[in-house]
Amino acid sequence: MTATIHPSAIVDDGAQLGAGTHVWHFAHVCAGARIGTGCSLGQGVFVANQVIIGNNVKIQNNVSVYDAVTLEDDVFCGPSMVFTNVHNPRSAVPRKNEYRPTRVRRGATLGANCTVVCGTTIGRHAFVGAGAVVSRDVADFALVVGVPARRIGWVSRHGERLAFADGAAVCPATGERYVLLDGVCRLADEVRA
Repeated sequence: MTATIHPSAIVDDGAQLGAGTHVWHFAHVCAGARIGTGCSLGQGVFVANQVIIGNNVKIQNNVSVYDAVTLEDDVFCGPSMVFTNVHNPRSAVPRKNEYRPTRVRRGATLGANCTVVCGTTIGRHAFVGAGAVVSRDVADFALVVGVPARRIGWVSRHGERLAFADGAAVCPATGERYVLLDGVCRLADEVRA
């Protein structure tokens, strides 16, 4: 199976697209981009040259993934969410050599219209609420909302809110067990390993 590219999309020569990836209407993928298998790039998505996208990543309409952004496997980018790559941009001051890397770890969700300021890492299976502004790192499994984004709870790999009692929680959808260790949420199975 090869990638499917809508006739209105532009995929520059040299871009790497994995099998089963779909590039939809009016999207643009630059030559240096590396995109894994089974991904979906919605209408109006832009992917810059120095971008790495893992497998099974869903990027909804009108998202620009700029240079120095890495999206690991199973990441979800909601409609019109925003990445940046320069901390202090000025039109008259070139700063392409000052890009700050942003990494979104496996299974994280970035809600509609949220903004991820460059130089941050979003942890595994974290959930950034719609409209939040992330200006510092987000822990694994953290649920963050607001401007600036702050943690208001924890979520499971399935995206369900976790209710902790005595340092333990169970995902209501899957039965997976989670523990809080030193104020950080972890899968119970990973702690035992």
